[in-house]
Amino acid sequence: MTREQLEHIIRAAGRITNEYEFVIVGSQSLLGAKPNPGSEFTASMEADIYPLHAPEKSHDIDVHIGEGSRFQEVYGYYAEGVDPSTAKLPSGWMDRVHKVQNENTDLFIGYCIDPLDLFLAKAYASRPKDRDFCIAMLKHGFVQLGKALEHADAMPLDAEEMRRLRATVRRWAKEVPAASG
Repeated sequence: MTREQLEHIIRAAGRITNEYEFVIVGSQSLLGAKPNPGSEFTASMEADIYPLHAPEKSHDIDVHIGEGSRFQEVYGYYAEGVDPSTAKLPSGWMDRVHKVQNENTDLFIGYCIDPLDLFLAKAYASRPKDRDFCIAMLKHGFVQLGKALEHADAMPLDAEEMRRLRATVRRWAKEVPAASG
């Protein structure tokens, strides 16, 4: 998904829900901070999105512009209506979002989570696709190991979850030279 396609999703979500502000979580939120991040970051054809002040309207997003919708048939990409619990994020994440608002969004606003918050959410989820994405974020310098470990303290985790998160981040960072060599 390109930045322009994400902007289209924001615009369509605004028209469907009659909401003005949206939160984008998941890999495509990187497009807020990095509008042209490279092909390995734009392979996904879905954007996880929810209305900031009415997350219950995510269902409307799924129905009208979600997977299997006419929207996806026509454009080749789609939105997945999610809710605030979809991604475990560090405290204060909303203070670090990257605002996407322009004529292509019809001035609707998409708040994309910061790359460091995205990295930690994906490291916490620790799925195979998250691993590859996060290693690429480290490889391209979108996230630095030291900052990730420091920022991990803001994650709402118990001691065991924090230990696992830090171990995952360190393990993935060790894979960066192999991934780039």
